[in-house]
Amino acid sequence: MLPDRPVDNAPYYSLSHGGLTVEGWSRAAVQSYWRIPELKIGFDLGAQPWDFMGTPTWFVSHTHLDHVAALPVYVARRRMMKMEPPTVYVPTEGLEDVKKLMMIMHRLDRGRQLAHLKGLTAGDEIELSREHLVTVFTTTHTIPSRGFVVWERRNKLKDEFVGLPGDKIRDLKLSGTPITREVRIPIVAYTGDTSPAGLDACPACFEAKILITEMSFIRASHRRDKIHKFGHMHLDDFVERAPRFKNELIIAAHFSTRYHPNEVRKLLDNKLPADLKSKMHLWV
Repeated sequence: MLPDRPVDNAPYYSLSHGGLTVEGWSRAAVQSYWRIPELKIGFDLGAQPWDFMGTPTWFVSHTHLDHVAALPVYVARRRMMKMEPPTVYVPTEGLEDVKKLMMIMHRLDRGRQLAHLKGLTAGDEIELSREHLVTVFTTTHTIPSRGFVVWERRNKLKDEFVGLPGDKIRDLKLSGTPITREVRIPIVAYTGDTSPAGLDACPACFEAKILITEMSFIRASHRRDKIHKFGHMHLDDFVERAPRFKNELIIAAHFSTRYHPNEVRKLLDNKLPADLKSKMHLWV
């Protein structure tokens, strides 16, 4: 008997919150890949579920294999299916090497690697649409790495015009006077792999409606100074920062393969403060 789904080659979980859907999977040193279908963007390409192939824009946090290995596969599939070349953003420091990787895969596979590859540095802004944009911040890992914040943009009446009659506001607008100002609301933040310093450097991570982040280590016996040196976070880092997390939803992932999912759930259930526990979803 044929399976209901002819291709199902990479697992992922799915969770909806506040009009957005987070889909993906992440395990340290194995694979990390995420997407937000409503925004038509993805984060990291450690693997590539067939369901994700239609997502045209990807932001790669860093070039460790568990975050970028599926890039040539994804690009080749898009070409095979006669889809437009995707746009893939990577840290500027790795851009030329990523281009070389694609050229080598072109020679090995005998298929053109058609993609718009672009480098990112901290402070860059990428327009997704009139309503949404992405800003870039630097994270702290063992190689150059970036995190990303997706913002919703709204136009709000300037304070000096609040309370004016509608006809006055109309006349000001018709005369060419700017009557609104842009307001940005962080809706999704993605850290990739980082030590706590990377998280702390981006206040919007603590304010975004949805935060997708790593919690690679959880046991008390694992030394945090060593964990931080290698660009990762520990459960205790979250406990210490509990009051700062204003997010509605925190997706914690990228757990070490040392841990069984039951151990992760038990330790976090015992140690997380109630308010932080209520908003944290464990991707295990």
